[in-house]
Amino acid sequence: MSEMTAFAPGRLQRRALLLAALASPSALALAAPGTRELRPLRFPRDFGSHPDWRTEWWYITGHAEVPDAGGSRTFGFQVTFFRSRVDEAQSLQSAFAARQLVFAHAALTDLKGRRLLHDQRIARAGMGVASASEGDTDIRLRDWSLKRQPDGRYAARVSASGFSLELDFAPTQPVLLQGDAGLSRKGAEPDETSYYYSEPQLKVGGRIALEDRHFEPTEGRAWLDHEWSETLMSPQAVGWDWIGMNLHDGSALTAFRLRDSAGRTLWAGGSWRDKSGKLLAFAQDEVKFEAQRPWKSPSSQASYPVERKLATPAGRFTVKALLDDQELDSRGSTGTIYWEGLSDLLDERGQAVGRGYLEMTGYAGKLKL
Repeated sequence: MSEMTAFAPGRLQRRALLLAALASPSALALAAPGTRELRPLRFPRDFGSHPDWRTEWWYITGHAEVPDAGGSRTFGFQVTFFRSRVDEAQSLQSAFAARQLVFAHAALTDLKGRRLLHDQRIARAGMGVASASEGDTDIRLRDWSLKRQPDGRYAARVSASGFSLELDFAPTQPVLLQGDAGLSRKGAEPDETSYYYSEPQLKVGGRIALEDRHFEPTEGRAWLDHEWSETLMSPQAVGWDWIGMNLHDGSALTAFRLRDSAGRTLWAGGSWRDKSGKLLAFAQDEVKFEAQRPWKSPSSQASYPVERKLATPAGRFTVKALLDDQELDSRGSTGTIYWEGLSDLLDERGQAVGRGYLEMTGYAGKLKL
């Protein structure tokens, strides 16, 4: 029997929960579920897990330049850990009850080889198999892990099918509080919110192994998001689009929108922090996504706009995928198919001004929550 069947029958469409939970914390106040109590965020504690909340995720994406045959080679990477509270199991007394589930996704984009490799994991928390510490970022799922060190660096260790990542990420900037000082709205209803902070412009080090070769990054940048929420995505939403872009001058751009079945924007938001540290949060009507070139997946038959225009208060840009086929089939863990991949950010003159990740969900069918 698979872990999916044993630990969470009918409850594994959690990527939607976890990503639609889009948001997280900080100097704002954090309300405990079912109470009106508010408290300001406290770090490092709030770098850690919040098991009383239904969904939570830690997400690192980025790119690395590595030496290769006298030149250089570019890899993109994604490491994501999810935690999900299983409501039906909270009252069970058995030590084997799946009160919390831990999921993980990892992917490597090999631009030279024009391919995407990805892997996934799922397990119930406990029994020495999976855990998410409440004191600081320290998530483990068998031999996969993400841990924040005392000096603020993150260490990701993933041994996946066909590749492995032993990467370290060093902060170069303060934590970025999304939305209203960490409270990020995802809709017009009061409960359509989540807590959300980011750490952009992380310096990349460590090692990437691809098949029988090992590569050590000489330069690269990564982006970390940590989000948690008690609420679900709006019933009218089928999915979302999101970008996290590290600009070459040190700025950071976030933009997202939730879509309905007709492709219309239900809600949008994001932020811009310039290289001096000045932060601008976007209102929901100030972010516009416009699809440009589509790509149709030969596997799922879903059509994704892998190139699109983006208008924000910080400027107009083009988001352009560096590889069309960066679709991930995660039906073996979180139960959905989505597109997430390395992309460039171009200015109005068509010049590359940044690089990061684009995520598109709900294109291969409405996310089932």
